[in-house]
Amino acid sequence: MSFRAINQKYLEPGSQVLMVLGIIALCQPWNMLLHSYGVTIILIGLIGFNITSKIAPEEKAGTGHGADEPARNPGAPH
Repeated sequence: MSFRAINQKYLEPGSQVLMVLGIIALCQPWNMLLHSYGVTIILIGLIGFNITSKIAPEEKAGTGHGADEPARNPGAPH
């Protein structure tokens, strides 16, 4: 399993879950320690998500363009 696959399967969703847990920690009224570190937990998750979302996912085999099929650029003028 490559780093890109691990990133897509575990790291990116993990940072999203960490942000949600930070919001829950910030809003809960029972534990003052969790409440005081809630914003820090959210920021760590946000920084992690910003880093992991920049890593491109693995390309699947056979998705490239063939020799007889030109590459399409939908933004190019025709």
